[in-house]
Amino acid sequence: MNARALLTGLLALAACAGETAPPPDLEKGTAMELTSSAFAHAGEIPAKHTCDGEDLSPQLAWAGAPAETKSFALIVDDPDAPDPAAPKMTWVHWVLYAIPATVGELPEGASTALPAGTREGLNDWKRTGYGGPCPPKGRHRYFHKLYALDTTLGDLGRPTKAALEKAMQGQVLAQGELVGTYQRR
Repeated sequence: MNARALLTGLLALAACAGETAPPPDLEKGTAMELTSSAFAHAGEIPAKHTCDGEDLSPQLAWAGAPAETKSFALIVDDPDAPDPAAPKMTWVHWVLYAIPATVGELPEGASTALPAGTREGLNDWKRTGYGGPCPPKGRHRYFHKLYALDTTLGDLGRPTKAALEKAMQGQVLAQGELVGTYQRR
Protein backbone atom coordinates (compact mmCIF):
# COMPACT_ATOMS: atom_id res chain seq x y z
CA MET A 1 0.00 0.00 0.00
CA ASN A 2 1.48 3.37 -0.94
CA ALA A 3 1.68 6.31 1.48
CA ARG A 4 -1.09 8.28 -0.26
CA ALA A 5 -3.57 5.39 0.02
CA LEU A 6 -2.63 4.85 3.65
CA LEU A 7 -3.11 8.55 4.46
CA THR A 8 -6.47 8.62 2.65
CA GLY A 9 -7.61 5.55 4.60
CA LEU A 10 -6.53 7.02 7.93
CA LEU A 11 -8.34 10.30 7.21
CA ALA A 12 -11.50 8.41 6.28
CA LEU A 13 -11.24 6.32 9.46
CA ALA A 14 -10.85 9.44 11.59
CA ALA A 15 -13.91 10.99 9.95
CA CYS A 16 -15.96 7.88 10.65
CA ALA A 17 -14.87 7.87 14.29
CA GLY A 18 -17.05 10.93 14.96
CA GLU A 19 -14.13 13.23 15.71
CA THR A 20 -14.77 16.88 15.05
CA ALA A 21 -12.31 18.55 12.70
CA PRO A 22 -11.17 22.16 12.78
CA PRO A 23 -12.31 24.47 10.00
CA PRO A 24 -10.18 23.87 6.90
CA ASP A 25 -8.59 27.34 7.06
CA LEU A 26 -7.11 26.77 10.52
CA GLU A 27 -3.34 26.53 10.24
CA LYS A 28 -1.32 24.12 12.35
CA GLY A 29 0.30 25.60 15.44
CA THR A 30 -2.46 28.13 16.11
CA ALA A 31 -3.92 26.71 19.30
CA MET A 32 -5.37 28.51 22.30
CA GLU A 33 -5.83 27.08 25.77
CA LEU A 34 -9.47 26.61 26.78
CA THR A 35 -10.19 25.56 30.37
CA SER A 36 -13.02 25.33 32.89
CA SER A 37 -13.03 25.48 36.67
CA ALA A 38 -15.98 23.04 36.52
CA PHE A 39 -14.17 20.10 34.86
CA ALA A 40 -10.79 19.05 33.48
CA HIS A 41 -10.16 18.16 29.85
CA ALA A 42 -11.72 14.70 29.26
CA GLY A 43 -13.27 14.90 32.74
CA GLU A 44 -16.88 14.55 33.80
CA ILE A 45 -19.11 17.61 33.57
CA PRO A 46 -20.83 18.19 36.94
CA ALA A 47 -24.59 17.53 37.01
CA LYS A 48 -25.40 21.18 37.77
CA HIS A 49 -24.38 22.00 34.17
CA THR A 50 -26.78 19.39 32.74
CA CYS A 51 -30.50 18.71 32.41
CA ASP A 52 -30.20 16.67 35.62
CA GLY A 53 -29.23 19.82 37.54
CA GLU A 54 -29.59 23.58 37.09
CA ASP A 55 -28.53 23.47 33.41
CA LEU A 56 -26.05 26.32 34.00
CA SER A 57 -23.39 26.94 31.41
CA PRO A 58 -19.97 26.09 32.89
CA GLN A 59 -17.26 28.66 33.48
CA LEU A 60 -14.88 28.81 30.50
CA ALA A 61 -11.59 30.71 30.30
CA TRP A 62 -9.06 31.03 27.51
CA ALA A 63 -5.54 32.25 26.84
CA GLY A 64 -3.17 32.44 23.93
CA ALA A 65 -5.33 34.30 21.41
CA PRO A 66 -3.33 35.99 18.65
CA ALA A 67 -2.86 39.75 18.98
CA GLU A 68 -4.85 40.24 15.74
CA THR A 69 -8.00 38.71 17.26
CA LYS A 70 -11.07 40.91 16.72
CA SER A 71 -13.69 38.57 18.23
CA PHE A 72 -14.37 35.00 19.37
CA ALA A 73 -16.99 32.40 18.52
CA LEU A 74 -17.97 29.40 20.66
CA ILE A 75 -19.63 26.15 19.61
CA VAL A 76 -20.52 23.38 22.06
CA ASP A 77 -21.59 20.08 20.52
CA ASP A 78 -21.94 16.34 21.13
CA PRO A 79 -20.80 14.04 18.29
CA ASP A 80 -22.12 10.95 20.11
CA ALA A 81 -25.87 11.50 19.65
CA PRO A 82 -28.05 9.70 20.25
CA ASP A 83 -26.01 6.64 21.32
CA PRO A 84 -22.19 6.67 21.62
CA ALA A 85 -22.14 3.02 20.51
CA ALA A 86 -23.82 4.02 17.24
CA PRO A 87 -23.68 7.81 16.78
CA LYS A 88 -25.93 9.18 14.08
CA MET A 89 -25.50 12.94 14.42
CA THR A 90 -23.76 15.78 16.21
CA TRP A 91 -26.11 17.55 18.64
CA VAL A 92 -25.44 21.29 19.07
CA HIS A 93 -25.76 22.66 22.62
CA TRP A 94 -24.60 26.29 22.34
CA VAL A 95 -23.66 28.75 19.58
CA LEU A 96 -22.12 32.16 20.36
CA TYR A 97 -20.34 34.67 18.16
CA ALA A 98 -19.12 38.28 18.24
CA ILE A 99 -17.68 37.69 21.72
CA PRO A 100 -15.45 40.78 22.13
CA ALA A 101 -11.69 40.26 21.80
CA THR A 102 -11.24 41.85 25.23
CA VAL A 103 -13.13 38.96 26.89
CA GLY A 104 -11.07 36.03 28.21
CA GLU A 105 -13.69 34.24 30.28
CA LEU A 106 -17.37 33.36 30.43
CA PRO A 107 -18.40 32.92 34.08
CA GLU A 108 -20.67 30.10 35.22
CA GLY A 109 -24.21 30.82 34.09
CA ALA A 110 -23.02 33.32 31.46
CA SER A 111 -25.73 32.17 29.07
CA THR A 112 -28.13 34.41 31.01
CA ALA A 113 -25.79 37.46 31.05
CA LEU A 114 -23.50 37.42 28.02
CA PRO A 115 -20.74 40.00 27.48
CA ALA A 116 -21.95 43.15 25.72
CA GLY A 117 -22.03 42.71 21.95
CA THR A 118 -22.10 38.89 22.05
CA ARG A 119 -24.67 37.30 19.75
CA GLU A 120 -26.34 33.89 19.99
CA GLY A 121 -27.16 31.28 17.41
CA LEU A 122 -29.62 28.40 17.51
CA ASN A 123 -28.86 25.13 19.25
CA ASP A 124 -30.49 21.87 18.17
CA TRP A 125 -33.46 22.52 20.45
CA LYS A 126 -34.17 25.36 17.96
CA ARG A 127 -33.62 28.04 20.60
CA THR A 128 -30.82 30.35 21.66
CA GLY A 129 -28.88 29.90 24.86
CA TYR A 130 -27.06 27.06 26.53
CA GLY A 131 -28.63 23.63 26.64
CA GLY A 132 -26.58 21.34 28.85
CA PRO A 133 -25.81 17.66 28.42
CA CYS A 134 -28.85 15.38 28.55
CA PRO A 135 -27.76 12.17 26.84
CA PRO A 136 -30.50 9.59 26.28
CA LYS A 137 -28.04 6.71 26.48
CA GLY A 138 -24.42 6.11 27.48
CA ARG A 139 -21.50 8.45 28.19
CA HIS A 140 -21.27 11.28 25.67
CA ARG A 141 -18.44 13.69 24.86
CA TYR A 142 -19.09 17.43 24.75
CA PHE A 143 -16.70 19.50 22.64
CA HIS A 144 -16.36 23.15 23.69
CA LYS A 145 -14.68 24.85 20.70
CA LEU A 146 -13.53 28.44 20.86
CA TYR A 147 -12.40 30.25 17.71
CA ALA A 148 -10.34 33.46 17.55
CA LEU A 149 -11.43 35.43 14.49
CA ASP A 150 -9.71 38.20 12.53
CA THR A 151 -13.03 40.04 12.20
CA THR A 152 -16.21 40.74 14.11
CA LEU A 153 -18.99 38.98 12.26
CA GLY A 154 -22.00 41.13 11.50
CA ASP A 155 -25.51 40.30 12.59
CA LEU A 156 -26.14 36.79 11.26
CA GLY A 157 -29.56 36.63 12.89
CA ARG A 158 -29.78 33.42 14.88
CA PRO A 159 -27.38 31.21 12.89
CA THR A 160 -27.13 27.47 13.20
CA LYS A 161 -23.72 25.90 13.82
CA ALA A 162 -23.38 25.26 10.07
CA ALA A 163 -24.21 28.88 9.18
CA LEU A 164 -21.72 30.19 11.73
CA GLU A 165 -19.00 27.84 10.50
CA LYS A 166 -19.64 29.05 6.94
CA ALA A 167 -19.40 32.70 8.07
CA MET A 168 -16.11 31.93 9.87
CA GLN A 169 -14.43 30.43 6.79
CA GLY A 170 -11.19 32.27 6.09
CA GLN A 171 -11.46 34.23 9.38
CA VAL A 172 -10.11 31.74 11.97
CA LEU A 173 -6.77 32.70 13.52
CA ALA A 174 -6.68 30.09 16.31
CA GLN A 175 -8.80 27.50 18.07
CA GLY A 176 -9.04 26.09 21.59
CA GLU A 177 -10.90 22.95 22.54
CA LEU A 178 -12.08 21.49 25.83
CA VAL A 179 -13.86 18.15 25.99
CA GLY A 180 -16.06 17.07 28.89
CA THR A 181 -18.11 13.90 29.32
CA TYR A 182 -21.45 13.12 30.91
CA GLN A 183 -23.64 10.07 31.50
CA ARG A 184 -27.03 10.23 33.21
CA ARG A 185 -27.38 8.22 36.39
